[in-house]
Amino acid sequence: MTKNETIKNYLKLHFIIFIWGFTGVLGKLIDSIDGSTLACWRMGIAFVGLMAFMAFRKISFAVDLKSLLKFMGIGLLIAAHWATFFIAIKVSNVSVALVCMSSSALFMSFIEPIIFKKKIVPYEIIFGLIVIAALFMIFKIESQYALGIGLALISAFLAALFTALNAIYIKTHNATKITTYEMLSGFVGLILFPVLFGDFSPANIIPEGNDWIYLLILALICTAYAFVVSVDIMKVVSPFTMAISVNLEPIYAIIMALFLFGEEEHMSTGFYFGGMILILTILANGLMKNRSNKKLKAA
Repeated sequence: MTKNETIKNYLKLHFIIFIWGFTGVLGKLIDSIDGSTLACWRMGIAFVGLMAFMAFRKISFAVDLKSLLKFMGIGLLIAAHWATFFIAIKVSNVSVALVCMSSSALFMSFIEPIIFKKKIVPYEIIFGLIVIAALFMIFKIESQYALGIGLALISAFLAALFTALNAIYIKTHNATKITTYEMLSGFVGLILFPVLFGDFSPANIIPEGNDWIYLLILALICTAYAFVVSVDIMKVVSPFTMAISVNLEPIYAIIMALFLFGEEEHMSTGFYFGGMILILTILANGLMKNRSNKKLKAA
């Protein structure tokens, strides 16, 4: 791959992260449905959009049963990730949810060695302890958002897990095809869960007013388009690099949320200090890992 192609892929990655920055804001703006229903609509609309795209581009829908089951399983992980993320936003706010989501890179540090059979690096354990301390600081200062913090951390773990799994299958399958089946699986899972285990009511699942516009932007641009490009980029970008780069998302999102929601998003000084420690630690982890990889290649 040429230098220009490398730069192009990294520019694509950061453009996608900027788009993802709108996800939390849109999740907050859509207030006529709950978090899991929002995730369900997001995946359903994204699935329809991807189906249309595949038909237009004449991409084959054919896939072997073993791969299909794997994609469907990952789709359920994605559904759980988005459901917990949107619920976290609704029970806390955009800033809390997005800062805690930064911990996905920490989870990736431990998931990647297991899936790809790599050794855990000692300095990552140290960075992990610093991240835990930063999260504890945020929890103590903003204890009224305990539920949101917990849900956001679960969401972060699921994000790291499905990112690592997608990195395996993108090497042998089309990114659009993978994403389409994942969206279908997540959509079906999010429909069946409240029907089978919850208090399902059709009246509570229909968005109102401008929420339809926000939902279409969320599903077609922030999900279908962004997700396909992000999966495709993983052909040349490692899962850890993806997870590290995504830590810019909370910065974009918090700035947008402060501008749009004002006082509702203002947090204590301690919260921003803890968030800064968390994000800087994970970025430092990424830089250290990048240096280590360069030394290994040179050797």
